[in-house]
Amino acid sequence: MTKRLDLRVDFAFKSLFGTHGNESILAAFLNAALRFPDEKKIHKVQLLDPHFNKENQEDKRSILDVHAQLEDGSRVNIEIQLNNKHDMEKRTLYYWSKMYSSQMKEGMDYGELCKTITINIVNFRYLSHIHDYHSTFQLYEREQKVLLTDMLEIHFMELPKLLIKWRNKEVDPREDQLVRWLLLLEASEDEEITHVLEEIAMQEDQVLKKAMDEWERVSQDPEVILAYEARRKALLDEKSALRRAENQGETKALRTVVLSMTEKGMNPTEIAGLTGIPEEIIKKLLQQ
Repeated sequence: MTKRLDLRVDFAFKSLFGTHGNESILAAFLNAALRFPDEKKIHKVQLLDPHFNKENQEDKRSILDVHAQLEDGSRVNIEIQLNNKHDMEKRTLYYWSKMYSSQMKEGMDYGELCKTITINIVNFRYLSHIHDYHSTFQLYEREQKVLLTDMLEIHFMELPKLLIKWRNKEVDPREDQLVRWLLLLEASEDEEITHVLEEIAMQEDQVLKKAMDEWERVSQDPEVILAYEARRKALLDEKSALRRAENQGETKALRTVVLSMTEKGMNPTEIAGLTGIPEEIIKKLLQQ
């Protein structure tokens, strides 16, 4: 069997969910993600330009992973993040605001603006204080918990949390379609998941079968593979750079603590005994 592209890489994700001709796949994912009742199920989605032009010289030029419009005019952005850049809230609000404000055209009334939804799929644990893998945020009054407006909706879907539930048999892709679609993103690295999803696709889910067939096809396309490998390398380089930055930050914070203890009259042996940090590392920190 062909080695399939890792769908957690944004380029591969877009190749499957954000490509013209695959709108039915995107609609099925959104129906599962947004939990629409049967009478409000999405039947058609329109893929929109993922680029937002800079409005001024200082502005960032934004490129969304998957940008779509639903039948009722609602706008949806799906972002997949392999690495934690520790800026998700601000990045999310920035992209949401660009989507929301881009609807406004000359002569339009504010009442014509449509609901705007951001879905963040992240390959790391992000919301440590929330146990579930799928979290939804809206604008509420702090004390009364009254919804101000449904125009803003932000979702976080944390793949590591889902995998733990999958391994503990707390979720079942046969019963939950969102679990089904999110596990598809992990399937390139897990034969058991792939086998289960292939069974579901053959027995009951024609759209999932289409997605897996299309996934197989693009995974054999030389041009797609070339672009995918370039993007995957860039993400790996980014991850390494983030790790170096984190390590440098930890070292700086540790040196600050050691210097503070030294200023209070403690020697390296005493600091080592109190903190558990090896004495030779403390001496190196003091020499920096």
